[in-house]
Amino acid sequence: METLDLDGNGLTASRIGLGTWAIGGWMWGGTDEAESIRTIQSAPDHGVTLIDTAPVYGFGASEELVGKAVKQGGMRDRVVLATKCALEWDAEERVARNASRKRIVKEAEDSLRRLQTDVIDLLQVHWPDPQVDVRETAEAMAELREAGKIRAIGVSNFSPEQLDAFREIAPVDVAQNPYNLFERQIDADVLPWIREHDTRLLAYGALCRGLLSGRMHADREFPGDDLRNADPKFEQPRFGQYLAAVDALETFAQEQFGKHVLELAIRWVLDQYPRSVALWGARQPAQLDPVDGVWDWHVDDDARGEIERIVNTHVTDPVGPEFMAPPTRG
Repeated sequence: METLDLDGNGLTASRIGLGTWAIGGWMWGGTDEAESIRTIQSAPDHGVTLIDTAPVYGFGASEELVGKAVKQGGMRDRVVLATKCALEWDAEERVARNASRKRIVKEAEDSLRRLQTDVIDLLQVHWPDPQVDVRETAEAMAELREAGKIRAIGVSNFSPEQLDAFREIAPVDVAQNPYNLFERQIDADVLPWIREHDTRLLAYGALCRGLLSGRMHADREFPGDDLRNADPKFEQPRFGQYLAAVDALETFAQEQFGKHVLELAIRWVLDQYPRSVALWGARQPAQLDPVDGVWDWHVDDDARGEIERIVNTHVTDPVGPEFMAPPTRG
């Protein structure tokens, strides 16, 4: 397992993190508590020490499951707990952005309780809030760190301009953005900023909501409130284009590296930037088994060029992850 110092002060985490949005159940068709706990507790067995969650994932459910799993497994000294703040929801589970100081402080306290810990290793502003001065948001995060309630500060889904404004008040140890073989929008703006400022990248959606797992098929249906029902990538004929790309990438991965497309997708993220962490969503312990196939090989420039050619050949009508952005209040 490759590791990374998240804050420059010895907060060391694995370069693959367990993403727990799906474990929360909301927008993923429900959850199985016992299976979720087993999944979380099995992560360190694969060298996965960073666990990424958020209050909004199941409206507290994901954080509670993470906290219970870590507590019961006696894992606190072996894992890095990363969570988020700055989203609120009402009784009807309608989500909106709220990055005010009051909201951030409340969420931090709630997260500490749910996670059953006295310090959050990494707290991230989930989405920027256009109704709140970014300086207020940054000040709240800095205060939490000064109070010893968090160790590192992160932001998620921020633009370079928002990152600059935030950084005037508080450090940005980590930037979390969507990044995978099919969603590369940050190549044009955020990733250059991250490189320039030597910031760590947490790449969420590294498997593009399962598209790059190699297990999708054209007649796959998504039950309940599964967010993929709202994702344009999973609508035909666009869905067929992405599946064709995955098939071609699987062939390339096997012929070039003796690997599968899932392993190729994660290795690609890690090799795009040496200070990156790829978030790997899982709801069952077996879904973490392929982690072991990511290490001890690399995607070189020639392979990177062929991957880009394959994607551009098959995906003629690409679309980004914009559908996931929550609304502002009001």
